[in-house]
Amino acid sequence: MDVSVPHNLGREEVRRRLREKGHTIGDGIPGGMADVTTDWPSEDRMTLAINAMGQSLTGHIDIEDNAVRIAMQLPPALGFLKPIVDAAIQQHGAKLLEPPRD
Repeated sequence: MDVSVPHNLGREEVRRRLREKGHTIGDGIPGGMADVTTDWPSEDRMTLAINAMGQSLTGHIDIEDNAVRIAMQLPPALGFLKPIVDAAIQQHGAKLLEPPRD
């Protein structure tokens, strides 16, 4: 599944915000109980390994000029959750890109 979250921040600012808030990615997983591991194999790609609800998911976030593209591999057992996961990614993805609150 692929989800695009538009932005107008520039790649460097998106990288900074994702690095700063990456630890909160698990908060956006439906059910609220997820263990998320992130890595940066290149400056514009963050990989994700997620363990949630007894399932393992992998994916990545690609930073583009005007959007962040989030690709996730849902196991067949969780395929029915695709609309819920898609909405959660859209919502939480936008929160990850928000400026810090004072």
